[in-house]
Amino acid sequence: MSKESNNETNNEASNTKFMQHPIPSGFGPDTTAEQVIQGHNLSGKIAIVTGGYSGLGLETTRVLAAAGATVIVPVRTPEKARLALAGIPGVQLEALDLLDPASVDAFAQRFLDSGRPLDILIHSAGIMASPLARDSRGYEAQFATNHLGHFQLAARLWPALVKSGGARVVSVSSRGHRIAGIDFADVNFERRAYEKWTAYGQSKTANVLFALELDKRGQEHGVRAFSLHPGSILTDLARHLSEDELRGMGALDEAGNPIPAERTGHMKTVQQGAATSVWCAVSPQLEGKGGVYCEDADIAPVAESGDSHQPGVQDWAIDPGNALRLWELSEAMTGVTFPA
Repeated sequence: MSKESNNETNNEASNTKFMQHPIPSGFGPDTTAEQVIQGHNLSGKIAIVTGGYSGLGLETTRVLAAAGATVIVPVRTPEKARLALAGIPGVQLEALDLLDPASVDAFAQRFLDSGRPLDILIHSAGIMASPLARDSRGYEAQFATNHLGHFQLAARLWPALVKSGGARVVSVSSRGHRIAGIDFADVNFERRAYEKWTAYGQSKTANVLFALELDKRGQEHGVRAFSLHPGSILTDLARHLSEDELRGMGALDEAGNPIPAERTGHMKTVQQGAATSVWCAVSPQLEGKGGVYCEDADIAPVAESGDSHQPGVQDWAIDPGNALRLWELSEAMTGVTFPA
């Protein structure tokens, strides 16, 4: 690397850390998505919410639609989605499987063919701590679902995002990104032993780095990107966890019954969990502040420790060099590049 390139990277890293401070926004861990959206009129706006028919994604869809947005929900299980979204006006269902590149392309092309701009793209779908599985390309499933599928989706929808003139892309990560960075030498666990939490942490770090690099590339086109930790919420995302694991997280009592979020002292309701996604998608407080990682409907600080239970974003997840390296790896793995 040349001296000039090294200086540029160091300057980018310094600027990223400078931005990574609470505003403060006036919101907090108990804020709900409805409180965040209050006063916003999204009539005429179009949003796509992956995972928008379950858990946090469902609440995000409901709140955006209630504010007047047309919300397109990509679905892999149409019947389940129709039941979940029944009674919510302004919602459209479209087929999409994030693990199937052809399905991603087909979904995006249908949207582009409609000629509509895309104002909000929220990457909310994901899997967590699942047993080892691979897609048809041989890619590890958590990385492929949580990151690569969304990377390809954003790339294919890029013309519609640019057409908006002020689009936002919101990448739902997790404090779990602090479990692990990206193992660029073995991202698919082909040479190291598979460990489900390490794989999850790697995919969540990828979500943060993706938003950082996308924002850098999108600024001149009016496209800004954000990543976030929604909080600890008991949803279907935890379907691969055992009762012992859920008890250890403080989500179940000794009898195996869910503990109400307000009684745990550290978990959120679904309404609270969706708040940061919605805040990143609509808040005017984030004008000019793209690429940041957020928590509790505010910009998060840089982490002060390696403890994944503590707030903040880890250094490795906001490193511009890592972000560029992941971007180039993602292009190579998907065969997809963003238009110039």
